[in-house]
Amino acid sequence: MGEPDELADLLAHRRWVRRTLPFPHVVATDVFTDEVYAALEADFVRLLDGGAISQPSGSGYEATWARLAEHADGPLSLFLSRGWHDLLAGVARVGTTTGDVSVGLHHHEPGGAPGWPHNDLNPGWFPEDAPGPGEVGVDGLVDYHHGPADGSPARETVRAVSALFYLANPPWAEGDGGETGLYDSVAAGARTEGVLVPPVNNSLVLFECTPYSWHAYARASRHQRNSLVMWLHRPRQDVVERWGESSVVHW
Repeated sequence: MGEPDELADLLAHRRWVRRTLPFPHVVATDVFTDEVYAALEADFVRLLDGGAISQPSGSGYEATWARLAEHADGPLSLFLSRGWHDLLAGVARVGTTTGDVSVGLHHHEPGGAPGWPHNDLNPGWFPEDAPGPGEVGVDGLVDYHHGPADGSPARETVRAVSALFYLANPPWAEGDGGETGLYDSVAAGARTEGVLVPPVNNSLVLFECTPYSWHAYARASRHQRNSLVMWLHRPRQDVVERWGESSVVHW
C-alpha cells in the first residue's frame, strides 16, 4: 500500500487487508500511530462534550452528527487533507475521483436502533469550480443533496468511495453490537447475514460505492458508538456509463 509522503509518519503500518466477499472492501486495524490516534480521539471527544456533534441525522436514523468542515480547527482536519483523500482513492482503486469530500462525525447513544441496507451510490453537489491538484472540495457550500435551489452553477457528483473510521469508543467485546454490516443483497442485510466489522478504535473499513455495496449499521450497540464517516466522489457521468442512469440513488 503506497501513501502520500505527508502521511508516512502518521500511519502505524501498511497491513491493510483487502477482502472480496460479500463485495470488495478493505479493513485495517491500528491505522494510526498511538500518538496520532490519541490526538484524533481527544479532538473528537472535545467536540462531542462541547455539544458540536448534536445535529439529528433524520430519516429515522438514531444518531447525531456534525460536518467536519465546520470544525476543522484541530487534529481531525487530517481527514480533509488531499493526502488522505488520495490514499483512500488509491486503496479503493478508484482513479476518477474529483477531489471533493464529505466528512461527518457520528455519535450513537447506547441502544440506538440499527440502520437499513443501502449502497451509498448517492449524488453529492459541490461548487462549480473543481478543486485543483493538492486541494479538496468540501460539502456544505451548496445543498449537498439537491444542489442550489436558485439554479446557480454547481457540480453534481456521485459518491465513489465510502470510509468509516472508529474512534472514542469503549473497549469492544463480542456481543456488544454496534458493528457495520456488509451484505451481498438487501435481503441478506435484512437478516444481518454478512460480514460484521466491529467498532474497534483506530480501525476502518472502506469500499468503492457501487450498486452492490450493501451495508448498514447492523446491530444496536450496548455502548455509545462513535465514528467518522467519509465519502469521496466521482463525476456523475462515470457512474452512468458504468452502471446506467437508474443506478444513481436519489435522495
